[in-house]
Amino acid sequence: MTQQVAIDQTDAATHPALPHAAAQQAITIYSHSILLYWWPAWAFGFVIALVNAGQEKFLATAQGAKPSSALGLTYLSILLLLIVFTNVRLRGVNSVVALFAVALATVLISWFGWWDEIAMLIPYLSAHMNTGFYLVFSTALLIIWLAMFFVFDRLTYWRVRPGQLTVEHLIGGGAESFNANRLRFQKLKSDLFRATVGFDAGDLEATTADGAKIELFNVIFVNRKVHTVEELIAVTPDQVV
Repeated sequence: MTQQVAIDQTDAATHPALPHAAAQQAITIYSHSILLYWWPAWAFGFVIALVNAGQEKFLATAQGAKPSSALGLTYLSILLLLIVFTNVRLRGVNSVVALFAVALATVLISWFGWWDEIAMLIPYLSAHMNTGFYLVFSTALLIIWLAMFFVFDRLTYWRVRPGQLTVEHLIGGGAESFNANRLRFQKLKSDLFRATVGFDAGDLEATTADGAKIELFNVIFVNRKVHTVEELIAVTPDQVV
């Protein structure tokens, strides 16, 4: 369900949240790239690397033991799920049904130990990666994720002040300002996968009085920020000391 925030400044004098909003004075909102949701790829990669190292040590001492495809297939499944859910938008109940169906299928396959049997259905399939692969791949993903989250995603940001919305750019120093009178914020329908993996992330859409639309994708802690924005746009600048 879409949540809308639209407050006329003429009502600011009676708005109950004014003292808190006036004290905060501003909030900065960052729109993140789709890589925000890819942290499970490097996090699970390091975990699987640790498990795989133990398996390689065991195989080095065991006679006739063969490596299992379970770790490789599990990691490939994680990557495929991330690709699907970060590129296909399943909002509301659709995302809940899809996630529960995938989780149930994954749990059942693991419980009955069917991963190796599934691998044997395709001739000559071997899903094995050594520990070095998991470490190198996960480290590279981690570096890219940190660079996007803390550097590139912050080059452009939105700052909401009492009565004003400003889009600011770090490179070039450009900025565009919008009057908050009749400014409307829409929190789009939640995607369970993105909200869970993305730290309560969601999409926002701001519509100005003249109909201009500003889209803010993948905003973390979106519900808390919508509440703060609601308070700030209700305050006229002359009410802030």
